[in-house]
Amino acid sequence: MMFTPTYRITDQLLTNITQINTLVRDLNDRRFPRVVLFEFEKMAREVSAFASNHIEGNPLPLTEVKKILKSRPEYIKDSEREILNYNQALENLNQLYSSNSLELSLSLILKIHKQVTLGLLPTFESGHFRQKPVVVNDPRSGEVVYLPPDFNQVEGMVKDLLAFVRENNQIINPLILAGIFHKQMVIIHPFMDGNGRTTRLATKVLLAKMGLNTFNLFSFENYYNKAVTKYFQMVGEFGGYNELADSIDFTAWLEYFTYGLIDELLRVQHLLPKIGSTPESRLEPHHLLVLETIKTEGFITDRAYAQLTDRAKATRTIDFKKLLDLGLIKRKGKGRATYYVLEE
Repeated sequence: MMFTPTYRITDQLLTNITQINTLVRDLNDRRFPRVVLFEFEKMAREVSAFASNHIEGNPLPLTEVKKILKSRPEYIKDSEREILNYNQALENLNQLYSSNSLELSLSLILKIHKQVTLGLLPTFESGHFRQKPVVVNDPRSGEVVYLPPDFNQVEGMVKDLLAFVRENNQIINPLILAGIFHKQMVIIHPFMDGNGRTTRLATKVLLAKMGLNTFNLFSFENYYNKAVTKYFQMVGEFGGYNELADSIDFTAWLEYFTYGLIDELLRVQHLLPKIGSTPESRLEPHHLLVLETIKTEGFITDRAYAQLTDRAKATRTIDFKKLLDLGLIKRKGKGRATYYVLEE
């Protein structure tokens, strides 16, 4: 039987979709220097890797996640491997997006799962649908709250879901399609482990296809991580799938899903410097030279800047001040030992 989700287009859902479209248009209309975007891409990946794993109980704080992604330790614990795997999956998807070859498919979902669970699941389970029954426990109490579909239904259900997305691509609003996909994947629970992380990454693929590229600018996982219990209540179901199947309604989840996108878009809009919008905030080639040098070398001193440009000492001081005022760099050290690094 073809997958046909139940949901209503409420006033709240319509309002949320309108606001998301406005925020996306605003972000797309603004032009940012490549070096600024590079920093935001790095930050978005850090926040995504932290938030999506933290939702599933990974104990590492964001500060630790940043260190792991920067240094990539040689001997790693499972909690660190989860972070590195998720970050690699983000990078892989972003490369596909950049080369215009990003399409959600059965094989891509399995590849995402394989990358997310690399070294964490047995090879016969990593990148493969589950071959036995599972139960979903409440992460806080440990009680069984949900019995997913039988394992022999999984592949057919995922294929039905992908067919629904493909066939309604030009008919249903892409935000609604992405939201339906997200919840239905959680309901199917197709893998032994790594279901949430795989689903959130695959949902990013659908959002990217509508022009909302969450790989490089923002992390929609961040919103769910703020209130994990609420997220699980909204995205999950309680009981046995076979009894619930005909009564699942996606409406409340779709409102929550779209509100989460708004929350994160507003956070990014606030963070992104309004570069180029006014003469005071416009970056000139010499400012970009400073930022590019820090990106390459890790820091810059006034002495190093003087060797790269013929700008006078007083003018160089003004250049650094502008970048400090815009919140793009920060000053370290004192006196002759002063140097500048990128603002985190």
